[in-house]
Amino acid sequence: MKKEPLILAIDTSCDETSAAIGIGTRILSNVIYSQIEIHQPWGGVVPNLARNAHIEHIDELIEQALARANSQSKRIGLKDRINLQTITHIAITQGPGLSIALGVGINKAKELSQEYNKKLIAVNHLEGHLLSSFALNSKGNGPFKNIKPLFPMLGLIVSGGHTQLVLIENFGKYKVIGKTLDDAAGEAFDKVAKMLGLGYPGGPALAELAKHGNKDRFDLPIPMAKNKGLNFSFSGLKTACLYMLKNIPDKSKDSKLIKDFAASFENAVVTSIEIKTEKAIKIYNPKQIVLGGGVVNNIRLRKSINRLGIKYHAQIFYPKNKNLITDNAGMIAVAAYFNYLRNNIIKADNLDRAPNLSLD
Repeated sequence: MKKEPLILAIDTSCDETSAAIGIGTRILSNVIYSQIEIHQPWGGVVPNLARNAHIEHIDELIEQALARANSQSKRIGLKDRINLQTITHIAITQGPGLSIALGVGINKAKELSQEYNKKLIAVNHLEGHLLSSFALNSKGNGPFKNIKPLFPMLGLIVSGGHTQLVLIENFGKYKVIGKTLDDAAGEAFDKVAKMLGLGYPGGPALAELAKHGNKDRFDLPIPMAKNKGLNFSFSGLKTACLYMLKNIPDKSKDSKLIKDFAASFENAVVTSIEIKTEKAIKIYNPKQIVLGGGVVNNIRLRKSINRLGIKYHAQIFYPKNKNLITDNAGMIAVAAYFNYLRNNIIKADNLDRAPNLSLD
């Protein structure tokens, strides 16, 4: 096997603490600590609590990532034990994200880099989502196994904080061709779920209810449907939901109504994303489309984009492992590898958090 960099990756971009070990694009371990239970009583992410949880768990997660990677080392022919001495690089999410949370990971990466004399790779969290389909598991399997990337490629990121269409001209060369002008799709899911009394985080619960609902029962607007551009907007849909639900008394007692409303809302969001993605396909004619971000877990969204792939003869890729879809360090390790190939190494003194970092 060609000698590839052995990378420890760390992600503390918001409310998941994660550490992973990657060699090339192969992920040997990907450990995630979710803070959902911490933030549930507050109905959203509380920055100070997020920071404290990152500080509390980051060391143990790094230890777990190293231990789990060691159990896979013989499979890939590594002779040396995987530890902080034998890794070659440390990759860290620089942004975008919650500033106070990003700082925890960055400080840890700097500390380990200086203590063990390791090179640092700063990674854009969005590039991690964008390239998550290129991850291989410890057995060397993944969506792009034995498949050559064809550029320009179309990327669709749909997460709690971002909804973007990205033209991928090559690894490291990205052009954002469409983005949300206000709420991201995942954020809209959570806010409407809260209106329906589904708790936090409500997006996954809403999507589950939508599976059993009638999407045609409520006449909700399709965001930006008639707009000729590629940008997204979900605030108007959120407002329409608010006013419609205000006129429905005792809605919490009608489970069928809740399911139908969830399905109608989900359909409006997915249809909007489908319309914009189809426009992008017509303009750029990509042969491959990659999906990334937590909302890619949504079955209706995946089916919608798969239909477009069939219609326009484009291959659709997304991580089959759910741990690579939500925020995680595994995708950061993959993005770090492609940064390594471009010799994007950063000095500790020059590394700082960038909460508003963009892709282009």
